[in-house]
Amino acid sequence: MGGNQQLQRGLEQRHITLMSLGAAIGVGLFLGSATAIQLAGPAILISYIIGGLAIFIIMRALGEMAVHNPVSGSFSRYAKDYLGPLAGYITGWNYWFLWVVTCMAEITAVGVYMKMWFPDTPSWIWALAALVIMTLVNLIAVKAYGEFEFWFALIKIIAILAMIFVGLGVIIFGIGNSGVAVGISNLWTNGGFAPNGISGIFMSLQMVMFAYLGVEMIGVTAGEAKNPKKVIPNAINTVFWRILLFYVGALFVIMSIYPWNEVGNNGSPFVLMFEQIGIGPAAGIINFVVLTAALSSCNSGIFSTGRMLFNLAEQKQAPASFKRISGTGVPSKAIIFSATLLLVGVLLNYLVPEKVFIWVTSISTFGAVWTWGIILLSQLKFRKSLTKGEVSKLSYKALFYPYGSYIVLAFLILVLGLMAYFPDTRVAVIVGPIWIIGLVFSYYKNGFHKKSNQR
Repeated sequence: MGGNQQLQRGLEQRHITLMSLGAAIGVGLFLGSATAIQLAGPAILISYIIGGLAIFIIMRALGEMAVHNPVSGSFSRYAKDYLGPLAGYITGWNYWFLWVVTCMAEITAVGVYMKMWFPDTPSWIWALAALVIMTLVNLIAVKAYGEFEFWFALIKIIAILAMIFVGLGVIIFGIGNSGVAVGISNLWTNGGFAPNGISGIFMSLQMVMFAYLGVEMIGVTAGEAKNPKKVIPNAINTVFWRILLFYVGALFVIMSIYPWNEVGNNGSPFVLMFEQIGIGPAAGIINFVVLTAALSSCNSGIFSTGRMLFNLAEQKQAPASFKRISGTGVPSKAIIFSATLLLVGVLLNYLVPEKVFIWVTSISTFGAVWTWGIILLSQLKFRKSLTKGEVSKLSYKALFYPYGSYIVLAFLILVLGLMAYFPDTRVAVIVGPIWIIGLVFSYYKNGFHKKSNQR
């Protein structure tokens, strides 16, 4: 293993922009959007815009710190520096576990999607193959990871843009509808724009926010970006508008063409859209896109978990062996450890009933809100630690400081309150705090509070 203890800066702007887009635009948009639409009706567009604005303020806060101090581990390191070692420990391990859980689900999804083409091959073989391939990609070099993620994300984005353009053709010119323009009256004719009222918009907020999970990966890439002071601001500023375009644009088109209360009843809205204009193998095309979406999420997860373990080891909050950098400039031990745990996840998916996984994934949803809240709190403390002269020299600043951060923190608390209020998501607010308490216990039990103070 290389004596070089520095991560390679091999990620270019196109890698980082597409990576964060790919992480945020996941399987949820292709298959899960129907559930959110049923809650809020066409008013789901408002939920995505509100959520998008909140995420943009969070990302600008993260960007301010990442440009000033571009390190691997990102918000976990900033939490340690500005909120204390315990906050850094909880945030790092929490984010690591969040992605391990997400990856377990995505690897299993790969097996499910491959069934369409290979119905007689056991799913676990495809799940295992996906895990092995994505792990090897992450071990080669960070540039290899970046290239894979770039093309995976590009496939998803092309599919979404194609659907938006096809949809606009149906809406404006009546393509696939005998030349009769469909128009957008479906947005308000089936019970109104907000058929379930404000409560429907509130109910959908927690689902919408979790659709945005993954955008904060821009911060995790800071330690391996070639020119972080230029690349990170550009990525943050462009990603926000593009995600808003993809989510709001795609759902606007879907709900204009199909009554909102019928979306999801006859399969994926994306498949229906392409079948509408006579593309026969639409189901196969979308299955391929969703497959790449799952592989992309798995790829991102292995990347994130490896970097978080590397950072925790650097902070003396994880075994020192996770600091080891391979000859190709990646934290190989940390990547292999995370991938091995994912192997257990593949087995669990088949040995343990799925309901157990609802409990485990609820930790990741709670963990998302925790991560975003910590980013905002860290940035508030970071800014207070600077003199007026240092603040004026910041090349990239948080938006609407400090009021933007306070408003979004209140919004995140509202999301947690809504999760507690609605029975389907209440489990997350029960299990989440137990998980955090467990991390606090392990922090003190393993003596990390003593190690963190050593220099």
